[in-house]
Amino acid sequence: MFFVSSRARLGRSVSRLAGGALAAMLIALPGASLRAETQMVKTITYFPIRGTTAEDLDKALSAHGPLMTATGARHPGATRIKFGGSVSYVRQGERCLVGTAKVTLSTKLILPRWTQRHRADRDMGLVWDTLSSDIKRHEERHAEIARNYARDLEKALLALPAKADCETLQADASRVTAEMVAAHDKAQIAFDRREAINFDRRMVRLLQYRLERLRDAERGK
Repeated sequence: MFFVSSRARLGRSVSRLAGGALAAMLIALPGASLRAETQMVKTITYFPIRGTTAEDLDKALSAHGPLMTATGARHPGATRIKFGGSVSYVRQGERCLVGTAKVTLSTKLILPRWTQRHRADRDMGLVWDTLSSDIKRHEERHAEIARNYARDLEKALLALPAKADCETLQADASRVTAEMVAAHDKAQIAFDRREAINFDRRMVRLLQYRLERLRDAERGK
């Protein structure tokens, strides 16, 4: 069994964030498939962006961010998720059982890397550090959600009751897989919605925290 699903989440501009009107730049796009000892691989890749102002960074992200086929637009970051795997069946007497269920999961985080940070002023650096850290946390959470569903899928496949014939059991496995992937996609979308709603307050809190730490460090000099 093998299938792939994908989706994307839109983000807002660095300019508005730097100007005080905090805005979301959170992007994700996952895909899905099957497996059994839950073999998981996570990779992180970076795309470079250049510039010294918020407007520069907005343009760089729009020009070089990962392209989402679902929206036809580029985004500041992404998580690509693929589930894969196989299920084997064995006969015991007049019944067919699941022999093995191997679920594989591959997650690839695509994040921005600002190559000219050393040329920007401190305030812009503070904004970027806060925002980029939140983007990474967000995408890591997408990968974690996928890992949880991969484990649940494995358990569900291994728990399938025996059937009189393997064709019927295979159909049950396909149904369970489709239901689990649909639930996975709904959970990812719900996470994005919650993140978007809380983004402004979260960014203000994170910026204040980083600024306070910076001030404390300066007082300690």
